[in-house]
Amino acid sequence: MATNDSGARRSWLPVVLASLMAAWFGPMAPAYAAVPVPPPAADEAVAAHRQALRDDPNSPVIGDPHGDVTIVEFYDYACPYCKAVEPRLEDALRSDAHVRLILKEFPILTPESLTAAKASLASMRQHKYRQFHDALMAYRGPWEEAAIFTTAKQVGLNLTQLRRDMAAPAITSEIIANFNLARGLRIFQTPGFVVGDHILTGPSAQIDFPALIAAARAPHS
Repeated sequence: MATNDSGARRSWLPVVLASLMAAWFGPMAPAYAAVPVPPPAADEAVAAHRQALRDDPNSPVIGDPHGDVTIVEFYDYACPYCKAVEPRLEDALRSDAHVRLILKEFPILTPESLTAAKASLASMRQHKYRQFHDALMAYRGPWEEAAIFTTAKQVGLNLTQLRRDMAAPAITSEIIANFNLARGLRIFQTPGFVVGDHILTGPSAQIDFPALIAAARAPHS
């Protein structure tokens, strides 16, 4: 039976994404393999990927879209460390009105992580990304697909439209682009942060966001 080109793309994109993730981390079932701690960051990698880090129009932005300091976060909604660092990151944004936070969906931990990433990006089409993102970050219950859509409904998303938008090829393409970008930066775990021109390599619990923001701003002040 013949099929149109857009239908063919939709049927192949999940396979492409699954293949990409398997190539990185090995078989994804029944559990994700532990990934190695990356070597010390090379700032040259940030320079080489600056446009993809800062100028991707499909990446959500929180804070000042024209801020003089940019933080890029690679995160997974199933990551407890991402959720633990979130309040301090939010405090830093509230305390400094000139910081731009760019969020990169990086669903590496569970199959549900991929569902959440697609739903999160799709929520932008209903102009409820921030509400949904904050709600998923605050969620502490059993991590199941039903919880993702229950949370979406609680923040006012139309689930029929959300599921339709999640299937858009652009959503899968954005996640693949994030995987390729993370690989180029040698970010293999979550959360992964780039502050200014520096990749952070220490434990997320030890990140001092105000100090790092000040340091990033200093060369330009």
